[in-house]
Amino acid sequence: MILGRVIGSIVSTIKDDCFHGEKLLIVRPVDVDGSPHGGSFISLDRANAGKGDLVLVNKEGGGAKIMYGRLMTVQAVIVGVVDQVQIEYTGN
Repeated sequence: MILGRVIGSIVSTIKDDCFHGEKLLIVRPVDVDGSPHGGSFISLDRANAGKGDLVLVNKEGGGAKIMYGRLMTVQAVIVGVVDQVQIEYTGN
């Protein structure tokens, strides 16, 4: 799972049939403090996310395909919109 921020969307009028009705969003990975790191990527949206949302992404092709229950070429799926990140340090 990856924590990320939605930074944009993709509009595609011509696409493979398996993507009809699916929303494509551009996600930028972030650290738990919200600092961006790494390159952005395109993700299918299963959580009704929008631009600016902090999201949880399953970025692993096999797991993404299982979520949809059909054969499709997909690497990343937004599975949740994050309300809060809480970290408790219990150590040195």
